[in-house]
Amino acid sequence: MNSNMAGLEKAAIFLMNLENSDAAEIIKYLTPKQIQKLGVAMSSLSNVDKSDVDSVIHEFVNDVGGQTSIGIDAQAHIKDVVVGALGEDKAKSVLDRILTGADTKGLDSFKWMEPKSIAEIIKVEHPQIQAIVLSYLDADQAAEVFSHMDGQRNRSELLMRISKLESVQPNAIKELNDIMEKEVMKSASGSAKYIGGTQCAANILNHLDTSLETDIIEDIKKHDPELSQDIQDLMFVFDNLLDVDDRGIQALLREVSTESLILALKGSDTAIKEKVFNNMSKRAAELLADDLEAKGPVKVSEVEQAQKEIIEIARRMEDAGEISLGGRGEAMI
Repeated sequence: MNSNMAGLEKAAIFLMNLENSDAAEIIKYLTPKQIQKLGVAMSSLSNVDKSDVDSVIHEFVNDVGGQTSIGIDAQAHIKDVVVGALGEDKAKSVLDRILTGADTKGLDSFKWMEPKSIAEIIKVEHPQIQAIVLSYLDADQAAEVFSHMDGQRNRSELLMRISKLESVQPNAIKELNDIMEKEVMKSASGSAKYIGGTQCAANILNHLDTSLETDIIEDIKKHDPELSQDIQDLMFVFDNLLDVDDRGIQALLREVSTESLILALKGSDTAIKEKVFNNMSKRAAELLADDLEAKGPVKVSEVEQAQKEIIEIARRMEDAGEISLGGRGEAMI
């Protein structure tokens, strides 16, 4: 066995030799970022010796060996495993990054940089390049970069470009890699890479301050009312907690501080309050109602911040597969 083989590579070899359903059962216990790293390692495997496979399996499962399935159709195998673990909707963004991992080293390097530094680098680039960079970043990091970009009009135009992004040709990826002065990595298939879109724009807006979020939406509405509505339909706001099932609300309440909950509910309508009360014990609901009544006037900004914090907790829990956030523009049947 290659003694220099990294743990990630060993894990990739091991999973590639499991049935899709078995691999999916393992992967569902990993974080999205761990899945992404593991998927990139799986897609990069080539010319793996049988002796290496046997050694890896021996290490993982105490001398149990087996035939390698590596090389049959790595991308199809990866897709089946990730979709099995996360479902179609969540798997798409992860798969896009996994299967483009071989030619996005320049983009990956942005993820280790401070948001302000990224903004400084891309501010001299064409807005379409800026949109591609922001689309590739995680929504919270993209929002921070976005807030450092100059001018509301420029930011509005940038978000509109992100919303309309569907695919990026390999030459655009090459240009981004050149920006980072990294080695140019060619796409194995030469196919377009799917990133961006209205959901990406909505995710970025969800991480912005409420005042900036509102200004951007209003500005986009002036230029493209239909696009503005599409983005808003995909955004998750505090009122959307009405669409979360009771079990999800109960799990969320266990993670939220009482003070944040009181502040958030101060700015909520009766339906949201009832949703919360109905998912607490009678005694806890009575105490919360008393606290709400006793709470004096609070700043709107404090209410908005508390609601944002709860929304962020809800998103993290959804990413971890602990709850499901209803609504968000998805049709229900």
